[in-house]
Parts: sequence; structure tokens; C-alpha cells
Amino acid sequence: MVAVPTLFFLGPVVGAAVVYLFLRMQVWSRPDAQSVASHGLWVGVIGWMASSLQGAMNAGILHGNPTLSSAPATAEEIGTALAWPILACLGVHALGQLSYPRSKGEHRFAKLPICRVRDFVPRKLAWTTAAIFALAALVIAWIATLPGYTPVAPSATPPEPQNVNTGYYGQGQDGRIPGWELVVWLGGALLVLAAGTGLLLLLIARRRQLATLDADDDRTLRAIAANRLLRTVATIAAGLASIAGNFAAQPEPGPSWQSSWFNALGFVNMAVLLVMLWWGVPSMPSLLSAGQSTSVRALRADPGTHGAARLSINIGVMLGTLGGLAGIGGLAAMYALTQPQNAWVAPLVLGLATALLLATIWGGALLMGRNYGTPGAPVRWPLSPVSRGLSYYALASALVFLASITFMVAIFDGQPLGEAAWPAALAATLVVAAVGALATHAARRRRGIPDGDGGLDAALRAISMYRIVRTLSAYCLGQTALLLMTSGNIWYQLFLPAPGVYPLGPSPAVTIGMVLAAIAVITAITPVRGLIRTIPRDRHANSMTGNPPRQSKLDP
Repeated sequence: MVAVPTLFFLGPVVGAAVVYLFLRMQVWSRPDAQSVASHGLWVGVIGWMASSLQGAMNAGILHGNPTLSSAPATAEEIGTALAWPILACLGVHALGQLSYPRSKGEHRFAKLPICRVRDFVPRKLAWTTAAIFALAALVIAWIATLPGYTPVAPSATPPEPQNVNTGYYGQGQDGRIPGWELVVWLGGALLVLAAGTGLLLLLIARRRQLATLDADDDRTLRAIAANRLLRTVATIAAGLASIAGNFAAQPEPGPSWQSSWFNALGFVNMAVLLVMLWWGVPSMPSLLSAGQSTSVRALRADPGTHGAARLSINIGVMLGTLGGLAGIGGLAAMYALTQPQNAWVAPLVLGLATALLLATIWGGALLMGRNYGTPGAPVRWPLSPVSRGLSYYALASALVFLASITFMVAIFDGQPLGEAAWPAALAATLVVAAVGALATHAARRRRGIPDGDGGLDAALRAISMYRIVRTLSAYCLGQTALLLMTSGNIWYQLFLPAPGVYPLGPSPAVTIGMVLAAIAVITAITPVRGLIRTIPRDRHANSMTGNPPRQSKLDP
């Protein structure tokens, strides 16, 4: 008899209860279309966060150096590393369906609606997910034929003649378990994932119709749940294939052994992640009809839209285009990160790209005031030009950057500046700060746009300020990421490893920098749709659409 500790299940049970209560609160009072849409978004976000296979990426690898942290290699370790993310993800999506309130009283449906899975599952997404599962199955089956490698322990003395590529001296050589042993767990995980996905789709199909939604909204809600589920399980399946690819790419110990290797399936996994991240989600018909009169597309197509509003939308498109071009240039500059003497290139490229974006906002504000403003029109400054959340976020980003550059200055004190990135980062920051100040001044002092109650002028100034603060926040995080990723082995100079421990992987500073770089990119591409919808509509246009004229919520 095996005694399973009670605390082993306590954490997942408590976590499931917290997730259920959080999701239930989203639709507690009245599950209208807006609250249900928010509920579905949180199900997708939490499920995505729970689906990380990072702890299992080195599954099956046997480290030659016993002082290093071991990768999952035994049956218990591999099973645990694979089981928790998959079960957690499936559990979150199940809780999402179970947390909807049941119909009561006169609104209770006597019969379940006749709904089949194929009626609401997105066809293209379903076929794409099936193809990813098939690819993962083929890759997992392939590694079953691969042999295992015996790891080689570190040698006390280097071999003669010393060859830095042998890996014997100081670090040892990694091995791996036989391929069929890993296939048992990866294949089982893929089968559990596929079976769980099928059961969840049946659960979505059999959920009772919500009394507060009409038939079209309820059908779309099922499609949204299936969309978020399939996108998440597709990334998990691609992650299982990446684990298999990493196992297959492990070099065989010997004289030509290398401590690094290339995992092609890792790039496939990243591509799947990006595709699924940007895959569109259906919109509820009621929310779509309510917001279509104030969407960006409607504002462009409406002949009654004010010219200043059109210019603001076009500025956003130009910023996206310039940001894409700057990203392409940044990829070329990434080579500088591999050359210590060129550590100054990447910070300067980031600073110049950010200054270009801010200069575009500055020029757009000047052009808007010149073409559509009048000298006598009052300047309508919104009560909250920047939301409290964005203000705190920008302040935190600035403090993180200030702490990182102070840290780097202290670390590189007395060392050649040619190998340090902080002088270039500091120079770029001064340029960005100057251009940002000019853009802020232009948004604040440009001519007022005459528009009756002044809602248009206030909304356009708030949009400009949002873009400025968003760009500066992304810059601070991105520059911090570059400083950390170009820090080399500084981390191990501050936190010396224990005697006999040889750190092979990248320092934690590099990992933190990569995470901050991802957050910076997400910050930079966060859209301004919410503020675009606060732009007041022309009265003639509203009479055509049947909606009353709206005053901007940003108007003082």
C-alpha cells in the first residue's frame, strides 16, 4: 500500500477553489454579454499561464556534472513535470464551463439545447490543431528508436592535448535515457491531452444555455470557449514535440562533444506559440453591434468622422509600421549581443527606434494642431490624461531601468567602457527623454480643435499621451533587458557558485532579461482601441446609424 501525503493534493485543490471563485465572481450578479466575455478572457489567460512545460524541457537528459541541478530523468520526475501543466490547463478550462450560473425559476430551460461539437468548433483552428497533434505524434514516435547515452563525469585534469571542445575539463558531458523510455511519457501525455480536449468539447456542447444570452450570443460563447481551448492545447502539443526534439538533438559524448546544440523543433514551437497567440477570437453579435459604430474601422469608413480623428488613427498605423521596421533592424543588431566589444550597438538601436516613434507622435500632434486647430479654440485637457494603472506601470518600468543602470555602473566601475553597454544606454535614454518631452509638450500645448462640447479635443490629447507613455514604458523595459542580456558572467561575479560547481547555463540575469524583453514587446504593441472608442461621433453620422451622439468620457 502506497501512502500518498495529504499535502500533495492540498495545493492543487486550493488553487482550483481560488480559480473557480475568481471565475464565478466574473458572472456572479448578472452574466450579460460583457461579463461573460470577460469571464472567457480570464479562462484563456489562466489556462495559458498554467500550460507551461518549461520544467520538462530537458526531460530525459542526464547531466554529467552531479553538482548541476538535475533534469527530469526518472519515471516519477518526468511524469510529474508533464502531468501538472496538462492537468492544470484542462482543469482551468473545465472550471470555466462549470463556473457559469445555472438558470433558475421561470428562466430554467427544461431541455438541453441540441448542440453538437462540430456546430461551434472553428474549422480552420480545429484542422490546424489536429495537424500540430499529428506532428507531435510523429516526432515522439521517431525518438523511440534513439539510443541512450551514458553521461561522462567532469575530469579533475584536462586531457592531453587540452581541447576546449571536449567538455571533459570542469563540466563533464551530458547523456540521455533510452528514447523509448521518454516516448512512454510523452506519448501518454499527448494521449491524455487529446482525450481531455475531446471531453472538454463535449462539456462545452452540453452546457445549458445562459438565460441572459440569446441563441446567437450563446452559440458564439461556445465557439469562443472552443477557440481558447484549442489554441492552448495546440501550444502544449508543440511543446511536447519540442521536448522530443531537444532530446534527439542531444550530442553523443566523446571527443567531438559540444556543450550546446540546435533544436529545430524549438523554432517550430515558437512559431506555433506566436500563431496561436495572434489567432482571432470570435466576438459576440450583441457586443459587435453595440461597438461597431465606434470601432476604428467604422470611424475610418464614416464620412462624418472628423479629420483630426482620422489623422490620429493614421498616426497609429504609422507607428505600427515604423515599429515593425525597427523590429527587423533590431534582429540584425542582435548579432552585437554575441560580441562583447559591440555591446553598445543594441542599446543605441533601441534608443534611435524609440526616438523615431516619439518623433512621429510629436510631428502628428503639430500637424493636427496646424490643420484642424484654431488659435481661439480652448485647450481641452482630459481629467485623466493617463490612466492610474498605466501611470503606475510606467513608474515601475522607469524604476526598474534606473536600478539596472545603477547596478551596471557600479559593477563596471574601473573596467574598460568598451565592454559595457550602460554608456550607450544612458546616451540613448537622454535622447529618448528629450524627444519624449517634446512630444508631451506638443500634445499639451497644440491648438485646440473646435468641437462643441470639446470631447474630441480631450480624447485626441489622451490618445497622444497614452502612446507616449506606452512607448517610454516599453523603452525602459527593453533597455533593461538589453543591459541584463549583455551582462555576461557578472551574476557569477557577485554570487559566487559553491566550490566545485561549474555553471553551464546562462546566468539568471540573461533569463530575466529575456522575460523583460518579451514584456517590453507586449507593452509596445498594446493597442489604443479603448481610447479610440471615446472619440465623439458626428451628429449627422449618429443620425444615420441610429445611435445618439456620445460625449467623450475624457472630457472635463
